[in-house]
Amino acid sequence: MMSTKRKPVTQTPSRGAILKYLGQRNQPLTEAALFRAFTLRGAKDKQNLRELLGKMERDGVLIKNRKGRYALPSHMDMIQGRVTGHPDGYGFLIPDQGGPDLYLSSREMRSVLHGDRVVARVAHVDRRGRLEGTIVAVTERVNNQVVGRYVIENGMGLLIPDDQRISQDVLIPPDHAGTAKNHEIVVAEIVRQPNAKIQPVGRIVEVLGEHMAPGMEIEIAMRKYDLPHRWSDAVSSEVRQLDDEIPTDLAGRADLRDLPLVTIDGEDARDFDDAVYSKKTDDGWRLLVAIADVSHYVAAGSALDHDAKQRGTSVYFPERVIPMLPERLSNDLCSLKPDVDRLCFACEVHVDARGNLGEYRFFEAIMRSKARLTYTEVAAILVEKAPAVMEVHRPLIDDLEELYALSRALRGRRMEDGSVDFDLPETKIVFDEHRKIERIEPLERNDAHKLIEDCMLAANVCAADMLLTQRAPGLYRVHDKPDPLKIEDVKKFLTEFGLTLGGGGHPRPGDFQTVVAQCADAPHARIVQTALLRSLKQATYSARNSGHFALGFDRYAHFTSPIRRYPDLWVHRVIKRLLSGAGFEGPEDEPDLELERIADHCSVTERRADEATRDVVQWLKAEYMLDRIGEQFPGVVSGVTDFGIFVELSAVYVEGLVHVTGLGNDYFHFDPARHRLTGERSGVSYSLGDTVDVKVVRVDLDSAKIDFELADQKAGRRTRRRRRR
Repeated sequence: MMSTKRKPVTQTPSRGAILKYLGQRNQPLTEAALFRAFTLRGAKDKQNLRELLGKMERDGVLIKNRKGRYALPSHMDMIQGRVTGHPDGYGFLIPDQGGPDLYLSSREMRSVLHGDRVVARVAHVDRRGRLEGTIVAVTERVNNQVVGRYVIENGMGLLIPDDQRISQDVLIPPDHAGTAKNHEIVVAEIVRQPNAKIQPVGRIVEVLGEHMAPGMEIEIAMRKYDLPHRWSDAVSSEVRQLDDEIPTDLAGRADLRDLPLVTIDGEDARDFDDAVYSKKTDDGWRLLVAIADVSHYVAAGSALDHDAKQRGTSVYFPERVIPMLPERLSNDLCSLKPDVDRLCFACEVHVDARGNLGEYRFFEAIMRSKARLTYTEVAAILVEKAPAVMEVHRPLIDDLEELYALSRALRGRRMEDGSVDFDLPETKIVFDEHRKIERIEPLERNDAHKLIEDCMLAANVCAADMLLTQRAPGLYRVHDKPDPLKIEDVKKFLTEFGLTLGGGGHPRPGDFQTVVAQCADAPHARIVQTALLRSLKQATYSARNSGHFALGFDRYAHFTSPIRRYPDLWVHRVIKRLLSGAGFEGPEDEPDLELERIADHCSVTERRADEATRDVVQWLKAEYMLDRIGEQFPGVVSGVTDFGIFVELSAVYVEGLVHVTGLGNDYFHFDPARHRLTGERSGVSYSLGDTVDVKVVRVDLDSAKIDFELADQKAGRRTRRRRRR
């Protein structure tokens, strides 16, 4: 039997010691019992332990019951996790340790806001088989500020949160309203968090302006997702001290200024962090990928490094960027602009004729880009053979042709090895001079995009290989295998289109790619690819390498975009240290806690940027459709529910709802297995992938939701009857 007797100590025990001791006991312990267990007699030691216990309780690692006794949550069948709110008032607890989500009723949600961390217990299982929880303690409040619309109702001020996952309005007392006017968009500081009886109370700290003011959607998103968008004074000071010219002492750097390195980016790009060049060899190519040497300017531990790490990534909104680095660096000193000397960190790798990666090396260098090319220009040269464009860039054509041949070899090898190449179209929002949306146009992914992608993938694989072979601490880009339950769901979904996902319960990336290829030219291609993508897990950053499922790589790291991604900058520093001959302390196969925290933080900031961008684009699309109420558009059924069908407009990729009451004078029955609504009397059915014409009837900017109705129900019925026969 394990003894629980403690030896006398002379200082406050550590967290670990407390957790270990409580883990050995089979009952909750009082504060006094812990004093005795750790032989604490002095008032100061007792107070220190009392404060530590309080902090551990707030962090959720300890539970204090109604009798004032402490125990581990696991001993009390408690579940720790983060709250996700729903616009209808209820929510879910997402457990930290995995397992099923815990349903939280609207009554339970009164005491918390979306994102808060809590400890809860299972209260019962409801009639639908859901685990329903009761919140025991709130361990972390994350909503210190809330952005939304300020309204005055019956003399009382309220802030209606823009984030619909926060279903509670925030009370704004008259003396806390400041200069805010009715219906303005404001930011409020939460001065009193909610509890079971009282809703949250706030104080307005910033007035953003009218809801429809140009750029307001971005201002809201920045605050809704707590995106850092102001530089600290320390960063401003460091930036002012940067020299305008690159260092003259180039000892240890290779001189690449005579090589025809070029950058290839979008028309709107302002930060150029990668340049490429390839040369034919007897058995393949020598590929050179030169990357902006950001780590030369951003030292570890500096204010610049602190702010870059905090941001994690640049955030790209339509016509506005929140950069990870100040523009002096991102758009100037680090940017590989044409015809100027720039410091770079290069990866040189040999690629054989079949696209296999061979020997590689990393080295510091200086370069001078020979041209700033766009994807459109390169595609016009390599694919369309446009005479006018070819004439302008004639000195570079041979080198571009070699890059193109190299790219095809790399891509061919990757496809043979089993890699998924989703080709989901994106859109570009074009504004006029008054920042009014002029049009929404699709963005085509051409062969020039693929060329750069192939070169970057090769360099990233080499970076991961160096980290692994040198047993250095690394930040890897990992993508785990899909969940078998999701695979089963997507297989059922694909049968509606006559498609089959191979591989049984554990399909390989190549099985996904086969489905993508089979429906490439079909009207439902986008829907199928979206469903396949959603069945996969989300790629993340990790201190442990586990490979990248979708790409089919057993090792992969981000190296090629240090201007806009913090993990790339971190990897640069590690590889530079390896090149210098300096070692790393500690066991490389067991990453330290700090590195795991950096990986988790970078994953979080990436998701945060994606969600903020998606919110802005969705709102802008709703604003665009506001001026098109009454107009008709062709579309494709992109979702089917018991309350109607979702239709995505062709070309502009705007999605809206046709409510079931707008489908015709009939009773419609929902078949969830077949994703289909069928009329009881008419027999008319609406399924995923059906093409329909719709009319815009309503737009709600507050929720960014759009309502359609069928433009011609009679024509739709005839079409479906013919197809059914």
